[in-house]
Amino acid sequence: MRIFILAVLLATLIPFQETMTQTEKKKKTVTLNHIAIYVADLKIATDFYQTVFDLEIIPEPFKDGRHTWFSIGAAGQLHLIQGAKSNVTHEKNDHLCFSVESIADFTAKLKAKQINYENWAGDQNTVTNRVDGIKQIYFKDPDGHWLEVNDDHK
Repeated sequence: MRIFILAVLLATLIPFQETMTQTEKKKKTVTLNHIAIYVADLKIATDFYQTVFDLEIIPEPFKDGRHTWFSIGAAGQLHLIQGAKSNVTHEKNDHLCFSVESIADFTAKLKAKQINYENWAGDQNTVTNRVDGIKQIYFKDPDGHWLEVNDDHK
C-alpha cells in the first residue's frame, strides 16, 4: 500500500516539476534592449527616423547632444549616436527591419518624401514578394544604413 501511495505521489509531482522547470527557463530568456546606429549628423538622422517611421523620442540619460533615443515598442529602443564618418558603405544584408500593416501605404509615404526604395534585387520602386507571402522593400537612411520594411505585422 505504501508503494502505491508513493507511486501516486511521485506521479503527481512530475508534471509540477516540469512546470517549475519551464518557468525557470522562461526567467532566463534574453531580450533585446536596444539597437545603436552610429550617425554623422544627429539632427538629420533624428528627423529621418522620426518622420519616416513615426518613432517616439524617449529620454536619454547623457544629455550631451550626441544621442537620440526612440522607443520601438516591445523590441526595445533605437539609439542614434552622433560621430560616424560620412561616406561609409553598408551592405544590404546588414540592415534593420521594421514591419508595417501596409506596404502600399508605406511606399506612398516614401514617395511623398522623395525617398527611393527597391526590392531585394535592386529594382527601383519595386516590392519583393517573398515565397511566404510577405512583401518587403529596402532603402537607405541618410548615413547609408540599409533598412527593410515588410508587412509581417503581427
